[in-house]
Amino acid sequence: MKHSHVRWALALAPLAVVCLVAARRGPAGAKLEVDPKVSISWWQVNPHLNHLWATTCPEEPSWLPGEGRSAGTGWSVDATDIKLPPGNSDADTIHIPLFPRYKVRPVCTEAVHGEIVAPDTASWVGAHGKIAVDAGALISGEKLRDGFARGTVLEADKYPQIIFTIDSLKDIKHGGRDTVHANAVGSLFLHGTNAPLTVAIQAWHDAGGIRVRGRWYMTGNDLWSKYGISKMALGLGVGMGIWKQLWMGVDLVLRPQPL
Repeated sequence: MKHSHVRWALALAPLAVVCLVAARRGPAGAKLEVDPKVSISWWQVNPHLNHLWATTCPEEPSWLPGEGRSAGTGWSVDATDIKLPPGNSDADTIHIPLFPRYKVRPVCTEAVHGEIVAPDTASWVGAHGKIAVDAGALISGEKLRDGFARGTVLEADKYPQIIFTIDSLKDIKHGGRDTVHANAVGSLFLHGTNAPLTVAIQAWHDAGGIRVRGRWYMTGNDLWSKYGISKMALGLGVGMGIWKQLWMGVDLVLRPQPL
């Protein structure tokens, strides 16, 4: 057994209450379920142009809406009141997302769901699962823009969920302080289309469970050429090549469930 696999198994030791498979049957397995009250999904266009980002958890205190936020939405401050990284450059991939969460709080709209099943928590061979995001729950803070994104761009009534299916975990490495890095290999279902996807993730103990963060990107052209989103609906951002990348990501807390 590789050293990184041993450390990963030890990191899960506090969750052993769910690992009830008898020793004769080999290493114990686990089922981990997304806690929707503390789990977030987000998107951000690069360059962000000072307003092109959204979250499923606008209740999170660390998050701010961009320029042009709607009045009466409850935010006492917006991103115009702080200094943002340049909004006209696609070279910055460090500040993605712009407003990462530093402390887990049970305040989120329940818009992210799913589970991971690991038959063997020693090697994680065979680990698989699904993460589903309610497409209509992504909020940028501007009502007209959000309504257009849900109804015309994502067509959330027709395709209500964005789903990342995880087929396996590969390249598992221990990064220190009980943090594990891995590649989640699977597919992304977006706007009625499935396409292969690999997401680099990191996981560690937090908030009474396992916190998992990952992010990935596609080009602006991928939105219409790969996922069939209307090029007309995407407008000049894609048509004129202004949007270089669309980044998406998750910040999840997984909790053990009985097998």
